[in-house]
Amino acid sequence: MGQVTIYLDRETEEKVNHIVKQSGLSKSKWITNLIRDKTTTVWPESIIQLAGTWKDIPTAETIRNEMSDDVKRESI
Repeated sequence: MGQVTIYLDRETEEKVNHIVKQSGLSKSKWITNLIRDKTTTVWPESIIQLAGTWKDIPTAETIRNEMSDDVKRESI
């Protein structure tokens, strides 16, 4: 298991201490969770479940059908 030393200004350290105390986690575990959250490449399941829940949003096909033809491209 790796170790990292970070230096925080007083205001940031106070914020971290306050949040960590409220979370009930150790600083190390809280920071580990924060890094995992910020570096994930997969949508959380709660977000995936939102797909299709807004019935009033037009589909991509509807939007594309309402678009005009693209302009003719200049040759290079």
